[in-house]
Amino acid sequence: MDIDLMVLSVGNSRLAIGVFSAGTLEHVARLPLEPRNQWAAQISQAWSRIASKEQPAIAAASVNPALDDPLEGEVLRLTNHTIQWVGDELDLPIPVHTKAPQETGVDRVLNVAAAYEQLGKACVVVDAGTAITVDCCDDQGDFLGGAIAPGMEMMLDALHEKTAALPRVAFEVPMQTFGDSTGAAICQGVYHGVRGMVRELVENYAADLGHWPQIIATGGDAARLFDGWELIHAIAPDLTLYGIALAYANHHIRHKT
Repeated sequence: MDIDLMVLSVGNSRLAIGVFSAGTLEHVARLPLEPRNQWAAQISQAWSRIASKEQPAIAAASVNPALDDPLEGEVLRLTNHTIQWVGDELDLPIPVHTKAPQETGVDRVLNVAAAYEQLGKACVVVDAGTAITVDCCDDQGDFLGGAIAPGMEMMLDALHEKTAALPRVAFEVPMQTFGDSTGAAICQGVYHGVRGMVRELVENYAADLGHWPQIIATGGDAARLFDGWELIHAIAPDLTLYGIALAYANHHIRHKT
């Protein structure tokens, strides 16, 4: 579907903005949620890329409900268009087989939907952001669920805040086997702890699926944690934006609107 669409992904720490022109992702911007006075310039710049198109539209997904209304008001003021929210105006693009689908993070579902759209078979998405999620779909594209763990920065914060002597360190990818300082030991624990968790979870998923699924990584810390790891099929930083666009396109195709 050759859509002209601005997409917005409201996360726990960042707002991601993407622009699809004739169905191709041509612009991406990411900015911190605060201060909010940064939003206007980035939204206006993104919208200007499709504002003159015949039927430009705006779609969004959020895991941060407190910011939905402020963002909607700013978007309406700047573009004179309303947002179509995934999960409200727009259907989720794949079935969700969790016990409480309405409580499952929409970003998790969109990430898996976008990965399945490209791979066409069972897959796992590791989203390494404020939290780390490891989610799976089957060969039919049905979202089965997954795991949620603290993100890398949250782990580093907790080790400092919940102990008497451990420092708050800046993460660096370990380059040797042994952590030969307190800071290096912390980086070892976080780095290999995350990768070990991912491996263990995917092994469990594979046993249930009956075969090994391909793994896609996304999120702000994906490159630092997984770059060059043979377990990861690809790192796709814009996966959620593609998932929002997929939800928009599928909804309007299904409903012939």
